[in-house]
Amino acid sequence: MLLSPGTVDAPAAQRNYRWVARRPDHRTRRAGAATSAPLGPTPRYTETPRWGLLDPPPSPAPTPERPLRGISAHRDRLLRGTAMVFLVAGLAEYGRYLILLQNRARLIPGWLLSISDATVLVFGVIAPIYALVTAVSLVAWLIEARTIVFTAYGRRDPRKRWSLIAGCLVPGVNLIWPGVFLTELLGADPDPRSRRAVRIWWAAWVFSGLLLIAATLWRDASTLQAEADGVSFTGFTNLCAAGFAILTLWMVHALEGRDLRGDIRSAHRWVMAADPAQIVIAPVEPGAVVVRDDAGHDEVERADSGRTGENTQEEVVAK
Repeated sequence: MLLSPGTVDAPAAQRNYRWVARRPDHRTRRAGAATSAPLGPTPRYTETPRWGLLDPPPSPAPTPERPLRGISAHRDRLLRGTAMVFLVAGLAEYGRYLILLQNRARLIPGWLLSISDATVLVFGVIAPIYALVTAVSLVAWLIEARTIVFTAYGRRDPRKRWSLIAGCLVPGVNLIWPGVFLTELLGADPDPRSRRAVRIWWAAWVFSGLLLIAATLWRDASTLQAEADGVSFTGFTNLCAAGFAILTLWMVHALEGRDLRGDIRSAHRWVMAADPAQIVIAPVEPGAVVVRDDAGHDEVERADSGRTGENTQEEVVAK
C-alpha cells in the first residue's frame, strides 16, 4: 500500500489527499442511471401507522392442566341430570304403585304393564350409574378445591388423595368422612353460611344413606302388601335422591360464594343507622285559652308553658 508523503496528523488544510465515501454499487448505479424507471409518487399513510406502537403485555405462562379438573368441570350438569333421572325413576315407581291399586278390582292392559316395566327397569339402572358418575365428579372437585385452598395458605393438603377417594366412595365409611373433608375445606374462620350449608348437607347425606339401606332391606318382603309398600317406599327414596342432588348443588355453590343458580352471591352487612330519629308526632304548641269570668264575659288568654306541657288546655264554646 502506498502512503501519502504528508504527515499523518497534519491538519485538513495541509493534507494532499481527501476521503471520498462512495456506495459499494456506485459503478453499477452510474451505468444504469439513464435507464432507471421513475420512482413514482411518495408513499404516504392514509391513517396513523400502528406498527411498532403496540406494546401487548406478556402472555401468562400456561398452567398445567390437571386431569381431575376436566372431570369436575361437568359437576353442575351431572348434578342436575342426576336430579332429573331420580325424579323420573320416582314417578315411575309411583306409577307402578297406582297400577297395583287398580289391579285389585280390574284388569290392567298388557301394553300399560309393558310400559311400566320398561320405565322402572331402565331408570332403575340408569339412576344408580348416573349417581356414581356424579359422585366421582364431586370427589374430583373436592380434591381440586382442597388443593387450591391449602395452596393459598402456603401448605399442602394433609390428606392423601387415596384417602379422600376411599372416604367418599367406600360404602359405610362414606357417611362420615365427606362431612369431615368439607369441614376441613372451610378453613379456620369459615363463613357462617358455608358452615351451615355443610351441616345441612351432612345431615341430609346421612339420612339418605339410611333411606337407601331401608329400601334395600324392604325388597326382601314376603307378603303382597309389603311388596306394594316397598314399591311406594322406593319411589319415595328416589324423590329424596333427586332433592338431595339439588341440595348438593346448593352446598357446592355456597362454598364457592354463589347461589343455587350459579350467580355470585352479594354480600350484605348490617350497620347502625347514624341519622337522627325522625319525629313522627309533632310537639304541642301553646294555644289560646278561653276563660269566662264571674260576669259572664269571655276573655282570651295565652296558655303558659306549664299548662301546655300538662295538657290542661280548656275550650269553652261561647254562646
